[in-house]
Amino acid sequence: MQSKFNGPVYVVRDNIDTDQIISAKYLNLVPTIEEEYEKLGSHAMNGLPESLYAERFVKPGAMDSEFPIIIAGRNFGCGSSREHAPIALGAANTQTVIAESFARIFFRNCVATGEVYPVECQGRLCDILKTGEIVTVDIDTNTLTQAATGRVFPLNQLGEVRPVIDAGGIFEYARQTGMMPKVA
Repeated sequence: MQSKFNGPVYVVRDNIDTDQIISAKYLNLVPTIEEEYEKLGSHAMNGLPESLYAERFVKPGAMDSEFPIIIAGRNFGCGSSREHAPIALGAANTQTVIAESFARIFFRNCVATGEVYPVECQGRLCDILKTGEIVTVDIDTNTLTQAATGRVFPLNQLGEVRPVIDAGGIFEYARQTGMMPKVA
C-alpha cells in the first residue's frame, strides 16, 4: 500500500473521455493476459488530440509513460463505462489521477480495478501545473506539493474506497477481508 507518489505530471483539461484515455480499437486487448495488459499501457491517452497535447503521454515505441501522475480538470473519464480506461492507465504505470471531478463510472472502475487512485483536488490545478513539473502526492495527508515552489495544495480524502484500491481492487479486497475465498 503506497501512500506517496512522486514524479512528473501530465496535465490535461476538462472532459477527457474514455475514448481519449484508450481508443475503442484497443478494447479487444484482454487485460488478464500479460502481453495484452502491457499493450494497453502503450496506448494509454492515445486518443488525445495532438493539436492540444503535443507531448504524448506514452512516447512512440514505449510501453510505459514517464508520467506517474495525471492532473486533470473537470469530468475526467466521462463517456462510456469501459473499465479498460483505468486499466490502461495502470498498465502505463500511472499511479494516481488528480482531477477537479471524475465521471462516476470512471471513479467506480478505478476502485473496482485498483489500478489508479482517483483523487479530487480542491482547486483548478490544471491551470497551475504544467506537464513535466515534479510533484509529490500524499494521500495520507491529502496534499499535493509542487517541488519547484514548495506550494502545498489540498486534496479530498478517498474515504471508504481507499482500502479497496490499496488491496488491488474489489476482488482482492473481498479475498483479503474474507468475503471471497482466496485463490489457490
